[in-house]
Amino acid sequence: MTRTSVVTGGSGFVGRHLVAALAARGDRVINADLRGLDGAPGELVTTDITNPAAVREAIEGADVVFHNASAVHTRQGHVSLVQRVNVDGTQNVIDACRAAGVRKLVYVSSGSVVYQGKDIENGDESLPYPTTSQAPYADSKISAEKMVLAANDSSLATIALRPHVVFGPNDTRFLPAVIAHARAGRLKVQVGRGNWLSDYTYVDNLVDALLLAGDRLDVGAPVAGRAYFITNGEPIPFWDFVKKVLARLDLPPIRFAIPHQLVYGIAALKEGFETLRGGEVMPEDGLTRFAIRYMCTHHYFSIARAKAELGYAPRVSVDEGIERVCAALAAP
Repeated sequence: MTRTSVVTGGSGFVGRHLVAALAARGDRVINADLRGLDGAPGELVTTDITNPAAVREAIEGADVVFHNASAVHTRQGHVSLVQRVNVDGTQNVIDACRAAGVRKLVYVSSGSVVYQGKDIENGDESLPYPTTSQAPYADSKISAEKMVLAANDSSLATIALRPHVVFGPNDTRFLPAVIAHARAGRLKVQVGRGNWLSDYTYVDNLVDALLLAGDRLDVGAPVAGRAYFITNGEPIPFWDFVKKVLARLDLPPIRFAIPHQLVYGIAALKEGFETLRGGEVMPEDGLTRFAIRYMCTHHYFSIARAKAELGYAPRVSVDEGIERVCAALAAP
């Protein structure tokens, strides 16, 4: 019998890779998103995640729901939007799963749910949630993950995967922003003079983990109600990662570094000015207090639990992932 898998946000970066993988293995795939993708597999059900009725319609008849849709904004002026999409939208998904009798819900969370503005070195799932606010996005993912895991019971099995800095072909945020700054001559300076280690997750590795989670998950299964860090397991300094990309694409190298405290102060002023103007929704540009803190602290995680309980094994290395992304960008 053909499985029906629903992917919220299936037209986004991670979502489109997940939809393709589910379709390739023979699932009937429903892409619950506001927009479609030309030539993409899966059936588009136009869905506003903040509309409970629309979410219920998209989820009806699903065997498993992969809840991937989210708004990624770290500026303090975007609290309302992020709350509606990431928190209220997640509650709508949980409610729709219960109403439709769906047994399995896989949530795409974030490594930022345990970040407290301080170093995390080989952190595992025993780390607590932060006690203070870090950014609207991180706060919303914490709230949503708590809701998803608390929803695990005798009728609905839930699980949360926590990737960190996902990259790969079709990314619209992380590497495209880095490359655009470099091509415009605006990436000559490294923020911070330290070598803080960060984890990265190639998108195909995350998709592998999502498929494993969906297969291992069921009501009463050992993985139900649990969270798992998903990364490549190869922490490297953030700026070393960026320099690898610049070198591969023959873009101008970074020339020098400046104290991160200076840039943090500039980011604080910029966010304050945007809030006074009404906090309008603008694309993330990396110049936020959260982003500066994040790139200037250690944050890498143990994937031992995911390996042991999900059978996860990252098959695409960071270097190969960078090569794949750069080759895709260089293709005509």
